[in-house]
Amino acid sequence: MIENLFPNVDWAKMWEATVETLYMTAMSTVFTFVIGLALGVLLFLSGPGQLWSNKLISTIAGAFVNIFRSIPFIILIILLIPFTKLLLGTIRGPEAALPALIIGAAPFYGRMVLIALQEIDRGVIEAAKSMGAKTSTIIFKVLLPESMPALLSGITVTAIALVGYTAMAGVIGAGGLGTLAFLDGFQRSREDVTLMATILILIVVFIIQFIGDFAVRKLDKR
Repeated sequence: MIENLFPNVDWAKMWEATVETLYMTAMSTVFTFVIGLALGVLLFLSGPGQLWSNKLISTIAGAFVNIFRSIPFIILIILLIPFTKLLLGTIRGPEAALPALIIGAAPFYGRMVLIALQEIDRGVIEAAKSMGAKTSTIIFKVLLPESMPALLSGITVTAIALVGYTAMAGVIGAGGLGTLAFLDGFQRSREDVTLMATILILIVVFIIQFIGDFAVRKLDKR
């Protein structure tokens, strides 16, 4: 039955492309979480009246975040081609998509981290400071635990955006469902291949959203 609905689909290639999309999404999400978290914490702590208040650092970090999260992803991929080739020796394949995916998503998530940290009751931070807590203790025992539900919600949104980014990266041969939909589907006028690739991308998005929502509900104590 399904073969009749999708006669042109090579299921082995479709499965391989799905695995590549999952790989790119998972790897870029992990690095985006770490780098974006560091950027967000730096933006928060270097802001006015905070522990590391420093206008120069805050301005530089803010400019970096605003510039890279404002560049359309497809343009960012093209701009990063020389850097990617220098770093990995190729611009094709799932690994070659990772630098653009991470650089494109980390500043976006960093801004979400900043917003999450700004929502923490300042009294909690002041109480920790009055008890002589070190900056590292405030970060890991106060800021991150208090904002964790918002941080997880943010990384869920970012991971879903990364799935879309992987599809766009497919246009330049990064692999995954995007490449399959474009090369085997669109360019060969095989609408069933494009449709199946789209369905699988939607399934991946729904799974990520479900896992993210479940984790947020478990951690949210309100």
